[in-house]
Amino acid sequence: MGRDEQLVRDLKRRKNGVFDTLYNTYAPVLLGVCLRYCGNRQDAEDVLHDGFIKILKHIRTFKTRSSGSFEGWMKRIMVNTALNSIRDRSKESEFLDIDPLQERITDEPDESNSWEDLHERVGKEGIMEMICDLPRGYRTVFNLYVFEEYSHKEIAEQLKCSENTSKSQLSKARGLLRKKIFEVTEKQKIV
Repeated sequence: MGRDEQLVRDLKRRKNGVFDTLYNTYAPVLLGVCLRYCGNRQDAEDVLHDGFIKILKHIRTFKTRSSGSFEGWMKRIMVNTALNSIRDRSKESEFLDIDPLQERITDEPDESNSWEDLHERVGKEGIMEMICDLPRGYRTVFNLYVFEEYSHKEIAEQLKCSENTSKSQLSKARGLLRKKIFEVTEKQKIV
């Protein structure tokens, strides 16, 4: 029996101390998911808290399918909790009201910098910070598309916007990230 299977069994039985084990094992990873959507630590911690409550509330419905499925199930809960939080914070649709970038943005990949090179120059924390600094609409669509691998149709359904809005927000998010990465790498060249 794997670690997750035993953890799920213990959670379903409400075994003493099992929540601490769950939290200590998965909170760092799940907080990272929440940070990507919320953009700041305080909101991310609120979403993490609410997400853990939902995990505990619905643990009896979880069925192990494969290794990693428990973590994936919890990540999905955190993503949905973050999206609900975003919706609650902005009743009007921010996705349509974001100012367009002043420059032309394309979806063509930038071949001048490999992922490894960018990761080395900017670092994981730097990349995460850049994602967190994106406007909420851009950040939400970027996360759903890149990390959760949603299609534009799924994003549009989830966020109640058009597919074209989803595509536009992703394009703008990529453009802003390229610009930020370029600025960081140019500063490093000067130093």
